[in-house]
Amino acid sequence: MITLSLPSPAQPLLPPSSKTLNPSRQNIIPSSDSRKNPNFEPLKNRLIRQLDMGHLRHAISTLDLMTQQNAPPDLTTYSILVKSCIRFRNFQLGKLIHRKLIQSRLELDSVVLNTLISLYSKCGDVDTARSIFEGMGNRRDLVSWSAMVSSFANNCMELQAICTFLDMLELGFYPNEYCFTAVIRASSNAKYSWIGEIIYGSVLKTGYFEADVCVGCELIDMFTKSSGDLGSAYKVFEKMPERNLVTWTLMITRFAQLGCARDAINLFLDMELSGYAPDRFTYSSVLSACTELGLLALGKQLHSRVICFGLALDVCVGCSLVNMYAKCTADGLVDDSRKTFDRMPAHNVMSWTAIITVYVQSGECDKEAIELFFRMISGQIQPNQFSFSSVLKACGNLSDPYIGEQVYEIGPSISELCGEFSY
Repeated sequence: MITLSLPSPAQPLLPPSSKTLNPSRQNIIPSSDSRKNPNFEPLKNRLIRQLDMGHLRHAISTLDLMTQQNAPPDLTTYSILVKSCIRFRNFQLGKLIHRKLIQSRLELDSVVLNTLISLYSKCGDVDTARSIFEGMGNRRDLVSWSAMVSSFANNCMELQAICTFLDMLELGFYPNEYCFTAVIRASSNAKYSWIGEIIYGSVLKTGYFEADVCVGCELIDMFTKSSGDLGSAYKVFEKMPERNLVTWTLMITRFAQLGCARDAINLFLDMELSGYAPDRFTYSSVLSACTELGLLALGKQLHSRVICFGLALDVCVGCSLVNMYAKCTADGLVDDSRKTFDRMPAHNVMSWTAIITVYVQSGECDKEAIELFFRMISGQIQPNQFSFSSVLKACGNLSDPYIGEQVYEIGPSISELCGEFSY
C-alpha cells in the first residue's frame, strides 16, 4: 500500500530560480592541458557552430580532432554534444559520445550525468538511465530526480515513477515543475488517479499551477485519461491563469473525444475570440466534433479555412475531412471524401483506413474498398485492425469467399506479404 505525504509549506512556495536548479554547472572547467593548447577554443567554437547548424557528424569529427591535436574536449563540450543528439533525436550518436566520454577518463559531474539519464530515457533504455542515476550517489540533485521520475513516467513505468518521486521527497528534495509534470503523468490512469489528486492539491499550494502551463495540461490529461472526468478537467482549464494554443487544443480535443462535441465547438469559438490561431491539431479535433453532430455546413466552412491556411494537405486534418464528408449526410459524400483523400500528398494507415471505411459504409462501393486496401499494402503500409475489419466487411458484402480468404491470410504475416497481393 502506497502512502503519500507531501510537504506542506507554511506559505506558498514560488518556483525556485533557475540558478539554483543546477549549482554544479558553475563547477565545469576545462582541463589545464586543454586551456594551454591554443587550438582548444577555436576547435570548440567550430564544434558549437556545427551543432547550431545541425551537423552532428561533423561535430563529432571535430571532437576527434580536438583529441588528436592534444586539445581534449572538456565536460561542457561533451554535455553540449549529448544535448544536441537528444534535440535531434539521434540517440545512436548520443551513445557513441557517451562511449567517447568514458574513454576520456574525465570525472563526470551531475550536469553531464543528468544529460545522459535524459538520453537513455528518451531512447527507451530505462535500465541504463537507472544505472547512471543509481551510480551518482550523493551527486544526485533535483534535476537528477526529476529526470528519473520523467524517465519512468514516459516509459509506462508509472509505479516506479511514483515511488521515485516519494523517495525524492523523503530525502528532502522539493519538486519543481518538471518533476510535478512527470509524476502527474504517471498518475494519469484509474489505478493511481487518487495519487494524482493529492499531488494536484500540493501543486496549488506551492504556486507551480500558476507558474507553469505544462503542469495544468498534465492535470487536464490526468482527469480525462484516468476517469473521463471532463468536469474536473475543465475546472483546471478555467483556473489556469495563462493558456496557450496547446492548452486550448488539448481541452477541445478531450471534449471531442469524450462525447461532448458541442462543448468542443463552443470552446473552439472561445479560443478564436481570445485571439489564438488554430493549428492542424485544433482543426482536426473540431472537424471531428462537427462530424459527431452532423454539422456539415460548419464543417465546410472550416474546410475552406484550412485550405486558406495551407493545412488541408495535412494527414491529420485530411482524415477528419474524409470522415466528415462520409458521415454528415445520409447517403455519404463519397466523391468529396475521395477528392480530399486524393489531394493529400502523403498517406498513412489512418488516412487509408478512413477512405476504405467510407467506401464500405456507403453500401455500394465494396469493390472499390477492396481495391484501395490492396493499393495500401502494395505501398508498404501495414493495415491495422480497423483496416482489416472494414475490408473483411466489404468481402462479406460481395459474397466473394476467394477475396475474403486472400485478405484473411494477410493478417498473420502482413510484413512478409506486403506488396505481393494484387486484385
